[in-house]
Amino acid sequence: MHGYGPNAAQRGRYAIAALFFVNGFLMGSWAPQIPLLLSRLAITETTVGLLILVFGVGAILAMPWAGGLIGQFGSRRAVSWFAPAASFGLAAVALSPNVPAVAMTLFLLGAFAGAMDVAMNANAVEVEKRLGRAIMSSSHGFWSLGGFAGSAVGGPLIAMVGGDGQAIVASFASLAVVLAAAPALVADAPHPEEVRARPRGMPRDPAIWLIGLMALFAMTPEGAVLDWSAIYLGKELGAGVEASGLAFAAFSAAMATMRFAGDAVRNRFGAVRTLRLSALSAAAGLLLAALAPNATLAIAAFAFAGIGMANTVPIALSAAGNHPGLSPGAGLAVVTFAGYSGILLAPSVIGWFGERFGFAPVYGVVAAMLIVVALLAGRARAADQPAA
Repeated sequence: MHGYGPNAAQRGRYAIAALFFVNGFLMGSWAPQIPLLLSRLAITETTVGLLILVFGVGAILAMPWAGGLIGQFGSRRAVSWFAPAASFGLAAVALSPNVPAVAMTLFLLGAFAGAMDVAMNANAVEVEKRLGRAIMSSSHGFWSLGGFAGSAVGGPLIAMVGGDGQAIVASFASLAVVLAAAPALVADAPHPEEVRARPRGMPRDPAIWLIGLMALFAMTPEGAVLDWSAIYLGKELGAGVEASGLAFAAFSAAMATMRFAGDAVRNRFGAVRTLRLSALSAAAGLLLAALAPNATLAIAAFAFAGIGMANTVPIALSAAGNHPGLSPGAGLAVVTFAGYSGILLAPSVIGWFGERFGFAPVYGVVAAMLIVVALLAGRARAADQPAA
């Protein structure tokens, strides 16, 4: 197919892993920039929250647009456009002199990073087809590794060269990796006839929206741990400041580690069984965290939940990219749009609920969402198409 042999497909696998790393690295590099906005622009936490919302809106609005461009031109060309734009976007935000300029550049950074997300997942689906085995979970493992690297070096870099310098270094480092990796990406066939035949807007196939619901129900619990686990441990389980952050650290470390092992598990047991067991394991971990009598047990429960969560979203994305009757870009646009909408909207809803009823019930509710994912696991059957 397109003249690609095993060696070229393997090079494409390494190239797309590098781009997942870059996307995660940019997001990790953006995180230490957030506190700087308070002093640099003399604004309140509420305004910072609205600016972060602008970033998220840019991402989810760009995802359907990216799906159409991938159908028109193929994922290789699309990711080669979006990745450099996202790299420069980080520096543009840091160098913006006032709130309106930051809002505009943040919207563009969110849009290019979100579009890059759809395109690189579509290209990973193509690599799975060429290799005849799963690579999506480990690709997301590289994203987690990039996020860790960006956040780990971000603080020391800011101390050395300032916020502007850190953003410029991160942007040019990301661009260098993108330019080195892009020529090795696998080339996939565009689907312009599908783009012309499809009505304007998102696909209407109910089956792809069910996979989107699975992504939404898998990503919302991840956001609940990211945003609220430290408050849960501190306020409800009496953990000190130094221990309260360990819940998400344990969760993310377990999830990243399992993502590198996840492809072998999925290749051995199949996508449907892996997704069902993963979702049930994550649900059990979150339920244990909700019922934990102390912080130590809760941290262990969150780590167990991270092991289960690791493969849920990658399998949903593989299923979307192989959905019958849709190009990879169109299917992935729906599922990323649904999943990231949950990450954007859920934190405020969870905060409102947790403030009134406590966060233990919150983790019980998100555990129930993962049980729904387990019940719908059969919908992910298309994720095994590359190995068929």
